Amino acid sequence: MNMPTAPSRAPESADDTRLPVELLERFDTPGPRYTSYPTADRFVEAFGPDDYARALAQRAGQAQPLSLYLHIPFCESLCYYCACNKVITKHHERAAEYLDALDVEIDLHTAALGREQQVSQLHFGGGSPTFLSDAELARLMTKLGTSFRIAPDAEVSIEVDPRTADAGRLAAWRAMGFNRLSFGVQDFDPEVQRAVHRVQPFESVQALMAHARELGYVSINADLIYGLPKQTPESFARTVAQTAQLRPDRIALYAYAHLPTRFKPQRRIDAAQLPPAGDRVQMLAGAIAGFLGHGYSYIGMDHFALADDALAVAKREGRLHRNFQGYTTQPGCDLLGLGVSAIGRVGATYSQNAKTLPEYYDAMQQRRFAVQRGLGLTRDDELRRNVIMALMCQGRLDFDAVEAEHPIRVAEYFAAELAQLAELEQAGLVVREVRSVRVTARGWFFVRAVAMVFDRYVQSPQSRERFSKII
Repeated sequence: MNMPTAPSRAPESADDTRLPVELLERFDTPGPRYTSYPTADRFVEAFGPDDYARALAQRAGQAQPLSLYLHIPFCESLCYYCACNKVITKHHERAAEYLDALDVEIDLHTAALGREQQVSQLHFGGGSPTFLSDAELARLMTKLGTSFRIAPDAEVSIEVDPRTADAGRLAAWRAMGFNRLSFGVQDFDPEVQRAVHRVQPFESVQALMAHARELGYVSINADLIYGLPKQTPESFARTVAQTAQLRPDRIALYAYAHLPTRFKPQRRIDAAQLPPAGDRVQMLAGAIAGFLGHGYSYIGMDHFALADDALAVAKREGRLHRNFQGYTTQPGCDLLGLGVSAIGRVGATYSQNAKTLPEYYDAMQQRRFAVQRGLGLTRDDELRRNVIMALMCQGRLDFDAVEAEHPIRVAEYFAAELAQLAELEQAGLVVREVRSVRVTARGWFFVRAVAMVFDRYVQSPQSRERFSKII
């Protein structure tokens, strides 16, 4: 269910995108990223394989294209900042058993949905998908191509560890059908790289991006992280400048969340080397100014794109969407999560596979779905999901559009939430209109704070501590 959208408005003046440090400090608090609503921390183990099978049965026969996400958990070495589900090993032969299990999971889905389901998005994440050899990646792509109907204009992307790539591999992936790359850069400063155990010189990434363009990749993304050990506002400004010099089509700028009690690899980071809050705010403000100054458009949250990139065009035209991979030009379609810990969305349900390889392999040996937890959305969940995604993607909550889809009066149903917007309106982040709420140009940088007002699960400081900072 998609509400009608309206294009987000351009800044009224240059002042709209100037971010006072005091405003950044004020909103330097934890909050969800809203790749879904409700967020994954609300998933319950009461939702299991049978519930997922029923959701697939209801989906069977629908013509709407699918999105596929495949999780490849293996990495050769440990990055200390990492919070992803991964398996550190130098034994590449372990991939064979995993690929066999993925074959079974793909077969389970085609048995439930039928073969030849059209796919408009295909994304390989991890871990490090490029841990797989080119022959193994080709095998997996062939399996997907014979099990689903990959649309000719589908977005086919893979996350790349630059340390595992070269010109030959880039060419091989392009021949397999990959047309988008996401390079895990994080930071170009050698001291920072050593502190997080991920050394990859600027020159190697520069060469890879140049080769990728020669090979005709449609889009290249670079991931950066601020708040890492030994970073300073000055050193990160150099990384921002170097990244802008490379001219990736898209940039994802993430805040590092130091949660060593939850993520064991982070215990190897010396907390005394982490930049103080004031420096983090300066890094963010400097990065935003830097990328805007180099001709990038701000998409939302922590994403930037060149003005002619499809993502930037979609934002200007009010066609932006969001899913578990972040902002996208694709309308909200069902997502099949394949592999250990993968998250999916089918109809009004979310699901997540088992998080360990033994549990995942056991499910595949029994030829049953590996779903270990999930959620069936209530009507209130679906309503709030539409409201939050409208704010996150179009920057506007249109009362008439909501009321056309749901049997409610927005002013009455969300009376308490609308009252809470007063503080954000005073800060210049939103504008209340007669029958709508509009996120301002400045408010786009704090859109998670706006969305949180309508999240009924996140209303206390204690419930927010499991999330990363919203800026």
